[in-house]
Amino acid sequence: MPSDGHDRTKLTILHDTKEVERAVLVQVIHSRMNRDEAADSVLELGRLAETAGLEVVCAVEQRRDKPDGGTMIGTGKIGELKAILEHSGANTVVFDNGLSAIQAHNLWKALGVRILDRTEIILEIFARRARSSEAKLQVELARLQFQLKRIPVTESQQRFKGRANVRGPGESHLQLRNEPLRRRINELKKKLDAVQSRQTARGTAKRKWPVVSLVGYTNAGKSTLLNTLSDSSTFVDDMLFATLDTKTSKVWLSPSRQIMMTDTVGLIRNLPHGLIASFKSTLDVAAHADLLLVVVDSQYPAVDDHIEVCRSTLEEIGARDVPRLLVLNKCDDGVGGEAHERLTKRYPQAIWISAKAGYGLDNLKNAIIRQLSEHCELWRLPPAVSGPEHSSPS
Repeated sequence: MPSDGHDRTKLTILHDTKEVERAVLVQVIHSRMNRDEAADSVLELGRLAETAGLEVVCAVEQRRDKPDGGTMIGTGKIGELKAILEHSGANTVVFDNGLSAIQAHNLWKALGVRILDRTEIILEIFARRARSSEAKLQVELARLQFQLKRIPVTESQQRFKGRANVRGPGESHLQLRNEPLRRRINELKKKLDAVQSRQTARGTAKRKWPVVSLVGYTNAGKSTLLNTLSDSSTFVDDMLFATLDTKTSKVWLSPSRQIMMTDTVGLIRNLPHGLIASFKSTLDVAAHADLLLVVVDSQYPAVDDHIEVCRSTLEEIGARDVPRLLVLNKCDDGVGGEAHERLTKRYPQAIWISAKAGYGLDNLKNAIIRQLSEHCELWRLPPAVSGPEHSSPS
């Protein structure tokens, strides 16, 4: 194994815990990574780990020119990590970096504890949060696809010649072991294709009202905004990925004009491509909307990164050309200060609101009306019903 060279190590003790499920976070920062983004990423990893039910005891940072191909961190760092595990009593190691099958396998053999990476933590959270049958299918598909990639190929899995009662000449033990997974993946894909076909049929049917979709970084306050605008009761909590299922509610923008507003699954940096693909039927709501409200936490230090994650993910799901408004949420104490001045200069068209305190919601409604008047033909048609001031909406 290659040596660690002259990498520098930073160990930050976060807190002590006596819980059984203790985790050490590990992040490898290589030459191609932005340091500020890396620092924010490992803090976010800690929140993800806690959301998944783990108690984080410390975070280990390693700087090296490039990740080690066999273990990500190299033999020297493995020895140091062993000592940290023994001292802290942790039984889980969570990597901020994505691990290959062989890296995860070698780390497990060397450390003798549970090894997870960022993708697995997100999958764990999604599995806990899935409530509807569709969300459960999507999470199961993503997990099975991940498992296929994570199964290591060892020397015992060499090709062998066919004989009676086996699959066929030249087929490997690995292929035989993976066959049940592949069959289940195909079943799940067919079920989700059927779900998407039904949703597409509903989407292409004649709409009564424009559809405005809330998208944004996880924990940015989308569900709170939907609840406030629609007077509904979507589950809200100060946690990552509090909800996975799409929620749709009626929102009145004026006494005689209404829209349907949808809240989709939250986004996050390095969201696994397989997870995006698995949740395509959910995220397609945004791609077929008349208007997107991109909601971000204006108080978060790395708000620019969050906006970029939203932009790139929307492009990946085919929503690049959907009209959108940037909504800077959580200015609960009003606006002002250096951060507000900087963001106002950088995003002059953004709408500042506090979904919790109700600040700026009239401005937001007016901005939605202007966008729909310009881009949505359905909005320009005469209203079919009276608003809540004239009669109660059904």
